[in-house]
Amino acid sequence: MKKRIFIMIAFLSAFILVACSGESPSGGEEVRNNSQDMAMVEDAEIGYTGDDGQGDSEEDGGYVDESVDVSDENDISAVDRKIIYTAYLQIEVKDYEQAVDEISLQATKIGGYVVESSMSSTSKEVIRGQLTVRIPQEQFQMFIEQVKNVSNRVVTSSIQGQDVTEEYIDLESRLKSKRIVESRLQTFMENAEKTEDLLAISKDLAEVQEEIESIIGRMNYLENRSDLATVTINLTEKNVEISSELNTWERTKEQFKKSINFLLTTFSTFIVFLMGNLPVLIFIGILGFIIYFIAKKRIKGRVKKDE
Repeated sequence: MKKRIFIMIAFLSAFILVACSGESPSGGEEVRNNSQDMAMVEDAEIGYTGDDGQGDSEEDGGYVDESVDVSDENDISAVDRKIIYTAYLQIEVKDYEQAVDEISLQATKIGGYVVESSMSSTSKEVIRGQLTVRIPQEQFQMFIEQVKNVSNRVVTSSIQGQDVTEEYIDLESRLKSKRIVESRLQTFMENAEKTEDLLAISKDLAEVQEEIESIIGRMNYLENRSDLATVTINLTEKNVEISSELNTWERTKEQFKKSINFLLTTFSTFIVFLMGNLPVLIFIGILGFIIYFIAKKRIKGRVKKDE
C-alpha cells in the first residue's frame, strides 16, 4: 500500500515538472519587457537611476533630482551681485519744460531712457509733473547729482537697494536641473514605443518646459531691473510774481482810477439801459398817463355828485 502511494506521488511530481518546462519562453520575455516599459515611464516622472540606485551624473546626461543643489557653494562670491536700485526725488524748478528737457537729455546721454512723463496745472502759478527714468546702474549716482543741479531746491530725496543675488543664483541652479530633466525626457520620448508611454512622457516634458520658461522670464526680469535703476522725479514749478509795495500816493491814484472807472461804468450802463429800452419806456409812460387821466376824471365826477 505504501509502495503504491509513493509511486503516485512520484508520478504527479514528474507531471508537474513537465508542465512547467513546457511554458513558452516568449511569455516571460513579454512580462520583462512590460516591466522595463513601466520603469521607463516611472524614470521620466520620478527620475532616472542606474543599476546602483544612484542618479546619473550631469556628464552622463542623466536625469537628476532637482532638489539636489548643483550650484557651487561659492557661487554668490564668484558672480557679480545683482542689486535693484530705485530712487525718488521731489524738486522745485524755475521752468518746468526746460527742466524736463534737460533731465531727459542727460538720461539719454548716459544710455538711459524716459519711461513715463506726466504734467498737471492746478492754476497759472503752479505746474506739477512727474518723470520716470531708467538709468544704467553704474551711472545711477551721477544722474542723481545731475537732477539735483537742475533743481532750485530738493524737497525730498530717497534711494533704496534690493539685493536679489541669492534669488538669481537659485534660479540658475533650478534652470540647470530643469534642463537636465528636459534632456532626459526627450531621450525617453525618442525611445518610447507605446502610445501611452509617449503621452505620459510628453505631458511631463510640457510641464518641465513651462517651468523653464517661467524661470527664464524671472531671471530676465531680475537682470533688467538690476542693470537699469529706476528714478522717479516729481517736479514743481511756481510762478508767483511778488509785486513791489506801493507808496501812499500811488495807492491813492490807483484807488481814484478805480472809482472813476466805476462811475463811468455805472453811467454807461444806465445810458445803455435807457436807450435800449426807450420804446418800452415810452409805451409804459403813455399807458400810465392814460390811466392817470381816466382816474382823475372819475374822481372829479364823484366830487360833483357829492356836492
